[in-house]
Amino acid sequence: MNQGGVEGGSYKPFTTSQIEMLHKASMKVFEEVGMEVHSQRALEIFFAAGAEVDFSTKRVRASEEWIMNLVKKAPSQVTLCGREEKNDLVLGGKRVYLGTGGTALNVLDIDTGIRRRTTLSDVRQTAKLVDALDNVHFFVLPVYPSELSKETVDINRFYAGISNTSKHVMGGVYSIEGVRKVIRMAEEIAGGKEALRKRPFISMITNIMSPLKMDGTYTDLMLEVIEAGIPLATPPAPIAGATSPVTLAGTLVQLNVEALSGLVLAQIVNPGTPVLYSVVPTTADMRTMGFLFGAVENGIMNAVCAQLAQYYDLPIYATAGVTESKLPDVQSGYEKMSTSMLAALAGANYIHDAVGLIESGLSVAYEQYVIDDEINGMVLRAVRGIEINEETLSLEVIKRVGPGGNYIADEQTYQYMRSEFFMPKVADRSPVTIWETNGAMDGREKARRIAKDILANHSPTPINQAIVELLKARNPELVTD
Repeated sequence: MNQGGVEGGSYKPFTTSQIEMLHKASMKVFEEVGMEVHSQRALEIFFAAGAEVDFSTKRVRASEEWIMNLVKKAPSQVTLCGREEKNDLVLGGKRVYLGTGGTALNVLDIDTGIRRRTTLSDVRQTAKLVDALDNVHFFVLPVYPSELSKETVDINRFYAGISNTSKHVMGGVYSIEGVRKVIRMAEEIAGGKEALRKRPFISMITNIMSPLKMDGTYTDLMLEVIEAGIPLATPPAPIAGATSPVTLAGTLVQLNVEALSGLVLAQIVNPGTPVLYSVVPTTADMRTMGFLFGAVENGIMNAVCAQLAQYYDLPIYATAGVTESKLPDVQSGYEKMSTSMLAALAGANYIHDAVGLIESGLSVAYEQYVIDDEINGMVLRAVRGIEINEETLSLEVIKRVGPGGNYIADEQTYQYMRSEFFMPKVADRSPVTIWETNGAMDGREKARRIAKDILANHSPTPINQAIVELLKARNPELVTD
């Protein structure tokens, strides 16, 4: 059963006064350091809106009052729709959803287990898998089709996702023309421009670079999406000790400035733009200075970012559930669970990267999607907590059964047995003799078999064939097979 949208917020690593300290430090950075902006259009937009702009150094500075006036224009709730209404996500407050992410270049082949380059077929197959998994609530396009050119990748990636899942589809974009083609395609599928804006079943990602830099190409892509009114995430990904301060608090200060910069630009250009407060906090391995995506510190920082988003009354695009492991193994399990649990308990709304990724986000594994669906189910059960009321305190039941009795046949047991407990599909809870009789499979093999069964038998809700033919006629580069 899909448990998305459960209210989190029980984990609060910072007090209210500490969140205020972090906010004030961020505003000092805005005022005294600023952001370096490499898009001429964006520099002119910031200048016209009243920011302090040095065009020679490409530096933009602003006061706390100026920043916060724009933050208040951003919506406190953003609805990201599915093609089917049952898959809509209402982001804001402390509601929790988990889904995919990444732009992996490699996959562990489901048949051979051998690492190979990703293709457009992998976009289709991962979308189909996600469509069938109850605890994966959205589909961020997770792999890059290695056989496609940059000019054709945007429309083909999005089409492969949209046509194989009716859950919300988000993805990074690579060219302005690609952005335009994807939006036109989505409008055709939705039934027109206004229909798509009313029920946006796609959204886009454009990055901010750390430290404190808005890259020219990404920012121009950002402006294209903002002007189109399509929901947007603008994540920076600072690496503590490398592209941000080594202290987690210092990284959070810089990250907050970077995250608010994209949101502020969106509200200048198109007030009310559905943009998410977007964060990808990471760390460096102090022994090698290698990039870490699965460190527990990343989970703690995401939890603080959830508190910041709640402080600003903004929906958050957070990051968790990645691992440095090269395989779906014990390391991938504990790294994924630690960061996903922390972000979810803090009430992060849109937790991306929480499904399928291994090897620091460079690869995916089909069986890992199934395992992560189970991890997410456990995470959401923890977020849901324990319901306490007169009925669940069970005083009458305890009296009814009495000393020496048992509760197996009691009517309350039948009433609550499916809702009170999380029921795993991968984990084996049987006695060893039964486990051996059933083939003595480990979790990875069981998950692989579940994935293969889904890919062979699940049928996502299709796009109307007449629309598919129209899209093919208008976009000769579109691969629909």
